[in-house]
Amino acid sequence: MADFTFRISPNIMLGSYTTSRMGQFVLEYGNRVMLIIDPILKENGVADKIKQSLSDRQIDFFVFDEISEGATSKNVEAAVNIAKDAHVQSVVAAGGGKTLCIARAVASVLNDIVDGGDFYDFVDGKMPSKEPVPLICVPTSIRDLFVFTNYIPVIDSRSSKIKLMNSRTGLCKLVIFDPNLNVTLSQNQIDSMSIEIIGLVIESYLSQKTNFFSEMLCEKAAVLMRNAIDGGDSASISAVSQEELLAQCGCIASLAVGTSSIGTASLLSLCINSRFKIPRSILTAILLPYVIADAANFKLDKVAKISRLLGVASDSDDDEQAASVLSETIRQKIAKANLPARLKELNLQIEQLALSVEDASSLEFVNTLPRSMNSDNLFELIKTAY
Repeated sequence: MADFTFRISPNIMLGSYTTSRMGQFVLEYGNRVMLIIDPILKENGVADKIKQSLSDRQIDFFVFDEISEGATSKNVEAAVNIAKDAHVQSVVAAGGGKTLCIARAVASVLNDIVDGGDFYDFVDGKMPSKEPVPLICVPTSIRDLFVFTNYIPVIDSRSSKIKLMNSRTGLCKLVIFDPNLNVTLSQNQIDSMSIEIIGLVIESYLSQKTNFFSEMLCEKAAVLMRNAIDGGDSASISAVSQEELLAQCGCIASLAVGTSSIGTASLLSLCINSRFKIPRSILTAILLPYVIADAANFKLDKVAKISRLLGVASDSDDDEQAASVLSETIRQKIAKANLPARLKELNLQIEQLALSVEDASSLEFVNTLPRSMNSDNLFELIKTAY
């Protein structure tokens, strides 16, 4: 088991209508704020609620929402230059993964850029020397893979390859999970993101970087996820809405990833998404059954245990049956949600996916996968899922 070090940062707040108190939390970090927000939040009214909370506290803020291309280095550099000219004191981000990545990158390197640093040095892996600008994040897509880590995945606009920017400890001051934001998601989005959360739980549980704390989080998230998806008979959670259960699961799964690591499905999905802009949650859903089947060959006991915790296998099933039923259950959920079951259904050529495999094998996450894997192993998995 890997050495375990736990730092309580960032703070976490989870509860209904917590975003309505945003202004109260922001005041602690200054009165000149850059609000980085997903444009889709304008359509469902969430953006107005966040802006109103800031306005009610007389906070001076401006909005950056030019993120249509995603978390590209071009977008991040533009946001950093705007933040530099505006002399911001803190950054607030609300949205999905690409929005939060842009905000985390801005907050991480802004003080270094103000001091004359070259932005692309940080894209290429240089560690910032200055303290980050205070950052508050509001995930609006249930989960976030990197908000509890020091990694910031950014798409290098020069090559379309994913790069991992580094951040100093203490980048994010507060993460707010508001279950009310889940109601803005379509059922298709909820279904695919729910499968991705299950994937994060499995990956964190099986990672070579796992530890007693991440395993505890994974086991708790699995039990909650069982009830969030299928409904439970526990009186203690009977009054909890599906939105709140999903928020709890997403928060715990994200924290588990932060204390362990992402796995094969998330790594490949991250790299495919960077080149071809296909939603990461859909890619993870497609790959997950094949990752489970592969993991069952060498970590059968843990795969079986998580299968039982998720409620898809019974105590009477042997380990092989438990692992098999877990893969089959994921496939059934994919079919029920009318999601693509194979990578070829995404109009991708196998030759294109080979590029993403090369990208994945160059990232340091490859060293913490459930088993040792090189580019050949990753490509075999891709071919199986194709």
